[in-house]
Amino acid sequence: MTNSHTPGLVAGRLDAEEIASNFADLHPAYDPHEAAVAADRCYFCHDAPCVTACPTDIDIPLFIRQIATAQPEAAAQTIFEQNILGGMCARVCPTETLCEEACVREAAEGKPVEIGRLQRFATDSAMARQGHPFLRAASTGKSIGVVGSGPAGLACAHRLAMKGHDVTIYEARDRAGGLNEYGLAAYKTTGNFAAREIDWLLGIGGITVVNGQVLGDNIDLATLQADHDAVFLGIGLGGVNLLDLPGFDLAGVRNAVDFIAELRQAEDKGTLAVGRNIVVIGGGMTAIDAAVQSRLLGAQSVTLAYRRDRAAMGASGFEQDLAATHGVRLMTNVTPVAVHGDGAVQEIELEYTQAGNGTLHATGERIRLPADQVLLAIGQTLAEDAGLATERGKLAVSGAGRTSLANVWAGGDCTPGEDLTVVAVAEGRDAAEDIHAALSE
Repeated sequence: MTNSHTPGLVAGRLDAEEIASNFADLHPAYDPHEAAVAADRCYFCHDAPCVTACPTDIDIPLFIRQIATAQPEAAAQTIFEQNILGGMCARVCPTETLCEEACVREAAEGKPVEIGRLQRFATDSAMARQGHPFLRAASTGKSIGVVGSGPAGLACAHRLAMKGHDVTIYEARDRAGGLNEYGLAAYKTTGNFAAREIDWLLGIGGITVVNGQVLGDNIDLATLQADHDAVFLGIGLGGVNLLDLPGFDLAGVRNAVDFIAELRQAEDKGTLAVGRNIVVIGGGMTAIDAAVQSRLLGAQSVTLAYRRDRAAMGASGFEQDLAATHGVRLMTNVTPVAVHGDGAVQEIELEYTQAGNGTLHATGERIRLPADQVLLAIGQTLAEDAGLATERGKLAVSGAGRTSLANVWAGGDCTPGEDLTVVAVAEGRDAAEDIHAALSE
């Protein structure tokens, strides 16, 4: 009988009931009474710091006041006017380092208003209704091609369609959604929410999604420019960083992005093979998501190995604590040097590091950990630049996403800036406004 002690990469470490429980909603939805109580804690500040901290500039005190006065759908309208993907952002935003960290209650009491959960209550209430909250303007006769259906592409497409433009989204994968569909931890977005949100968003009309379209493969920028009045690139980061170290070609070593995507698309998570002893290399959100979900699938031991200290990790303190509470060992100031095994990984060799004089030094002291699976979460790279100018390995932009080519805009993870869903939404929305202004001249 397979269980958490079974060696090697095997499926079925936990039964269906345990897996269902493990992958339940990380932050369950409020009921109306809970929402009213939570909303009542808001001071409804003038010049509220939480609004300044929100990348999409949602009027947070207003929507919370609307919840407090039993108007959740009006609250949702307030949210959607700034962030059409407010439902997903309510689930996955690192609110603990954005709006909630800036909350006056957090400063005064160490317990902020739970803005994310209130936002979810409002947006879920509106999405449960039939229809779409915005009306499409009269057709302008203009056509825009959007490459990529992640948060930036979807936000851009929706805003353009709302203004009366015809939009075609070119998506590389079989399903739309990008990061929201393939790259987020399953316990953060349950119930197939990413797909349901896209269906709801497309209710504005004027948007066509074409799948299986890969920039630089079966579509190119010159053709898109010829076919459309403007082009927006929300292509994300399709490449992954790998390690050119001894043994990293052994079976059992894979990138964490593919692991998370496979898990998200699995109809039965119990069929996924997972190791008994897993080591995740990295310190960002992807590393945390991979590590926690490995434990939720039944891995006996999961270690997250990061080359610097915890303060330097890309994952927030909340995410680090979440991993620790799920039994993930956070091992800092170590860097991988080799993987050992006979055909498949059996051990990983790490070397301790030390910071000094602004650089990171290897100390020469090494340690080996048992590992039958190693997941690499050491960053992603731009897979295609389409001949555009780049900056720090991403598409260079100015203003509201203008690239080095006329009538070509870009936003989201493929451009410099924070790799957050909410930031991508803001960049897609702002690029759409700029595109509309340019096409209206």
